[in-house]
Amino acid sequence: MFLQLNNITKTYPGVVALNNVTLHVKKGEVHALVGENGAGKSTLIKTCTGAVIPDSGSIVVDGNEFPSMTPKLSEQQGIAVIYQEFNLVGELSVAENIFLGRAIRKGFIIDKKAMVNESRKIFQQLGIDIDPNTLVSKLTVGYQQLVEIAKAISQNAKILIMDEPSAPLTKAEAERMYEMVLRLKEQGVTIIYISHRLEEVFRLTDRITVMRDGNVVRTMNTCDTNIDELVKLMVGREIKETYPAREPCISDEVILEVRNLCGNGLTDISFQVRKGEVLGFAGLIGSGRTELAQLLFGVRPKTGGQIIFKGKEISPKTPQAAIDMGIALVPEDRKKQGAILDIDIKGNINMPILKRISKLSFIKKKEEKRIANEYKESIRIKTPSLTQKVKNLSGGNQQKVIIAKWLASNADLIIFDEPTRGIDVGAKYEIYTLVNTLVKNGKTVLMISSEMGEIMGMSDRIIVLSEGRITGSLNKDEFDQEVIMSMASISKGKE
Repeated sequence: MFLQLNNITKTYPGVVALNNVTLHVKKGEVHALVGENGAGKSTLIKTCTGAVIPDSGSIVVDGNEFPSMTPKLSEQQGIAVIYQEFNLVGELSVAENIFLGRAIRKGFIIDKKAMVNESRKIFQQLGIDIDPNTLVSKLTVGYQQLVEIAKAISQNAKILIMDEPSAPLTKAEAERMYEMVLRLKEQGVTIIYISHRLEEVFRLTDRITVMRDGNVVRTMNTCDTNIDELVKLMVGREIKETYPAREPCISDEVILEVRNLCGNGLTDISFQVRKGEVLGFAGLIGSGRTELAQLLFGVRPKTGGQIIFKGKEISPKTPQAAIDMGIALVPEDRKKQGAILDIDIKGNINMPILKRISKLSFIKKKEEKRIANEYKESIRIKTPSLTQKVKNLSGGNQQKVIIAKWLASNADLIIFDEPTRGIDVGAKYEIYTLVNTLVKNGKTVLMISSEMGEIMGMSDRIIVLSEGRITGSLNKDEFDQEVIMSMASISKGKE
């Protein structure tokens, strides 16, 4: 075995993150590491990079044994990691990013020409066409992902750990990335592939290790299992339906009407949504879905048109104004926009309702704790304590805290922007169930998602956007993946 993690244990106060975990990875294989959020996957890979020091166990790389790693030692052993959140500097060139912290020099002078030439060689090796002189900020997310891979290869990576690499990518960008993974495998690079998208796990990997609650449940050949078995191993129970059934609960009352809305890159947007309805918004990245959410939530100002909410025309100038009106937004970037990671769960959940639970500028601590605990229990936030900082939670539990925050606010309209990005199948099902409960209780949901199955499985109607305009609208009985993709691909030049 090329990489051996032997009997790795890591504990935190009140939590056993890794319980005597053993993982063996063969040279040149693509090895999937799967499990629910909080299963221990991230902690395990951080022991490989030196970001986490295990309490016990050992790490063996190509025959060399270590009780623990440091970042420098990990790099010397040829281990590189590509995280969901890119570690790139937008205002530097591609070449400068690839050699960031390891600049090629002539004496004391940085040799930019040499870095550009070396970058071109790496891109040629990977079979991709990127100009090393381009600013990273000018690249699409998909090409930024490829730059991250090139950066790892420039460090002579023998073991490449990819943590949810397809999460931010479009379908076309993901296809390009899949080709890259297979090309690296052919070149002898060992890959540990972490993903909640099980279809790509079966497409790319040779073997799969399943983790649950800090333990390894099973390691098996990919060809010897199937998605249903994998889901059962991951969550410890059988999930028979991807999308929980929902009884129709749409009333005739129009909660939100948008008329000829313009601004933030949008042109002439008009639609209605009724109480108890889940209205889905489909489209490619950059189509204007998030931009629409920003207008409705007061993040960006509208330049024209009308927003009529609960029968009254509104024009929220700030998110706080939108919150006070009864509108909530679960944003696509939960770490930067959805939660304050350095404060605890209790503080995050109660943030929108501080006025309600305060008296004479003092927060009612018992009420704050009661509300936070109510939502912790009702939506199953996995944590040893309400005083746990949100940054220490898994991605799925961070998302639940954000949703709990808006449930506590008692908003009438909740906008979900990529609500299940980067979270596991069990947590997804729980969030879908929450959405169903919201509309059953008379709330209204706008759902933005890049996952076609999700937007079709959860929506009562779908509106399709392209280049800041509505290009189609479909009722439930009209949902068709090819039709939606065709509408999403309409450009102004094709009209």
